[in-house]
Amino acid sequence: MAGSIVESLMGLLGPQVIGPVASQLGESTDTVQRGLQTGSAAMLAGLVAKIGQPGFLGQVFSLITNPANGPSALSNLTSNLGSLASGATSSPVANLGSQFLSSIFGSNTSSVTDSIGRSVGLSSGKAGSLLAMAAPLVLGVLGQHVRQNNLSAADLGSTLKAEAPSFQRFLPVGLGSLFGGASNLTAAVPAKVATGNRWLWPVVLLVALLLCLVWFFNRTKAPVSDAVQTASTAAANAGTSALGDFFKTKLPDGVELNIPRFGIESKLISFLGDSSKPADTTTWFNFDRLLFDTGKAELQPSSQEQLGNIAAILKAYPNAHVKIGGYTDNTGDAAANVALSSARAKNVMDALVGAGIDSSRLEYKGYGDQYPVGDNATEEGRAQNRRISLLVTQK
Repeated sequence: MAGSIVESLMGLLGPQVIGPVASQLGESTDTVQRGLQTGSAAMLAGLVAKIGQPGFLGQVFSLITNPANGPSALSNLTSNLGSLASGATSSPVANLGSQFLSSIFGSNTSSVTDSIGRSVGLSSGKAGSLLAMAAPLVLGVLGQHVRQNNLSAADLGSTLKAEAPSFQRFLPVGLGSLFGGASNLTAAVPAKVATGNRWLWPVVLLVALLLCLVWFFNRTKAPVSDAVQTASTAAANAGTSALGDFFKTKLPDGVELNIPRFGIESKLISFLGDSSKPADTTTWFNFDRLLFDTGKAELQPSSQEQLGNIAAILKAYPNAHVKIGGYTDNTGDAAANVALSSARAKNVMDALVGAGIDSSRLEYKGYGDQYPVGDNATEEGRAQNRRISLLVTQK
């Protein structure tokens, strides 16, 4: 059997890979290396913590075995990781990586990112960039390990559980304190402990880590950000559960996406594929999984999954042109609301350009509190009005 997953992954993070990334981010190679190591270990630990959840391992295994994550994907990534740092390039495996990251951390991505940033001395933005780069690397190493050892999903799960003690040395105290809590974890703890005191402390530490991870992933998270809502009140109240089950769909160019049944991706694909529906000025599609910091225009890392999906759809329909619209509620100064909505819409457009969409196909505008879809007299209505929408201007 080939070497361990952790050894393979950390072995990739040498000077030739780290150097260009450090240069792009303006940070030392040591800081960037520790950031990538910590982010990678956090993802592996997160995988172990969620292995027992119904359907999770199968969902992740489909990303790992996706054709885009083939034998050449890992070498291509390591030779061009610096370009991902600058946002100058995108690739199918990078898009898979964003889905992979979202599958593991979901709405907790921002908290994990902040903790990694604090532990290695980076801003949340730079820590988020490193986490986004680490995701396809972890995905690539897992794919390589699966191919070399002919593993099934269950085999991979068992391997990850067995290797879990080796993840911990890359997880700093700062990250562990964020996970602090307790819950029952039976599935992810090895069933058999070898005799002898030398095995006791690694097992105790593993159990503590995994218990904390499960508590973290299942805790009720206090609202810390300004969610961009869908036009659906149910979605605003119930989150992604109102978007329906995730399902796999293949785009005209052969790229496969895993998307919610009632999300913007499904609606946009249906519209672009229906020749009887021309582009118009009234059919707007609302993003449903974008997050911004409160009162700011910066996108949170968890938004990358949906942005990657939209970019993939636009690549599959190369004649399509779109307009990004930003909206706010009517709280505060009207001019400031227009400026904020415009900055947010521009950042969404820039993210799509960074994902490989030609800027000539995109435009944006901030509308402030114009065109409300909810009642600004209620919190629910104001939440609906804070949104980012997409209009197809050409098919």
